[in-house]
Amino acid sequence: MNRFEKHKGYARMFKENHLTLGLFFPIESYEGSVPKMDIEKQIKLAKRAEELNFAALFVRDVPLHDPYFGDVGQIYDPWVYLGYIAAHTKTIALGTASIILTLRHPLHVAKAAASVDRLSGERLILGVATGDRPIEFPAFSVVSEQRSALFQEAVSVMKKAWKESFPVIQTPRVQMVNGDLLPKPRLLDIPVLVTGHSSQSVEWIAENGDGWLYYPRNLRFQAELIKNWRSHTDQFKPFSQSLYIDLMEDPNHPPIPIHLGFRIGRNILIEFLESLRNIGVNHVIINLKYGHRPVEEVIEELGEEVVPHFSALTEE
Repeated sequence: MNRFEKHKGYARMFKENHLTLGLFFPIESYEGSVPKMDIEKQIKLAKRAEELNFAALFVRDVPLHDPYFGDVGQIYDPWVYLGYIAAHTKTIALGTASIILTLRHPLHVAKAAASVDRLSGERLILGVATGDRPIEFPAFSVVSEQRSALFQEAVSVMKKAWKESFPVIQTPRVQMVNGDLLPKPRLLDIPVLVTGHSSQSVEWIAENGDGWLYYPRNLRFQAELIKNWRSHTDQFKPFSQSLYIDLMEDPNHPPIPIHLGFRIGRNILIEFLESLRNIGVNHVIINLKYGHRPVEEVIEELGEEVVPHFSALTEE
């Protein structure tokens, strides 16, 4: 039995041999690094995505605007923003892609994640990463070369703090005795997806992660990656990936590569997503940053024509 089958966010997104679709915030297209983030519009689109049976909405953790990186995500702090989105939605899973564990104290992350999971009704999917923007490490007085160890420490601390009452935790960043973390997740755990390799081996990710969140790669590479990773665990653990798309009006528009995705028509997109499902991908997070059509129009077309092939999982 998968211990997360009663977790509403996980159960909406993940099932073996099934693929679902999510959306990245900001749900808009924009040039440059900084989106408009019209909150009224974002909430309206988030609610519409839920109605159209998208499985999840994802936020990013970009603590500082790096002018050389090219994208600041949804601008707002991911925890504050997730709380706001949780209050305006009911069933859609809420994901992070991804919280930078090296730059945040693990007890703070554990408390924030447990809070969002409880307040949303067990809808949080916690994607985590080491961070990759060089300006961030000195800004937060973190030694970049230590990020592998810091990442492992944080995952271990969070899992223990969620599961145990008054745990004794002694690590380089945590000397916890006679204290407890509240609130606890209702399941005493939250699904944690490792992003990329996060400076870890495939074996470590298979053993310690509850799933893997990766980047778009060609089908052959992705198929081998998934096969190798799953060979190290006897449990079903979901594989997710991001995908940038610029949805064209011509439903049969052939795929033209763009940054981490395609300019593509919906029929060809459906075929590509089916190929991803066939190699073991369980969730695809769509990013609309490079789109040229009105985002409302794109959401409707995806929801009406594409999502039905990859619908969110609902309770029987």
